[in-house]
Amino acid sequence: MSDQNTLQPRVFKIGATRIAEDVSMASLSNEQVRDVLKRTYPEIAHATIREREDNGHRVVEFLPQPGRKG
Repeated sequence: MSDQNTLQPRVFKIGATRIAEDVSMASLSNEQVRDVLKRTYPEIAHATIREREDNGHRVVEFLPQPGRKG
């Protein structure tokens, strides 16, 4: 059995939005998922990616970088 089969599905968090990983995202890296999601959530294009575990779930957070106002 490979490590991929034992890993919990990821949950991608963009602000208050949570997106559960599905079969189409399972083989993608976090960077590749960002490329897919940034079409809908342009604020994550330059976000920092942080992965952590939360109650047995793998949570991947996209933390937007502060922009310049003005």
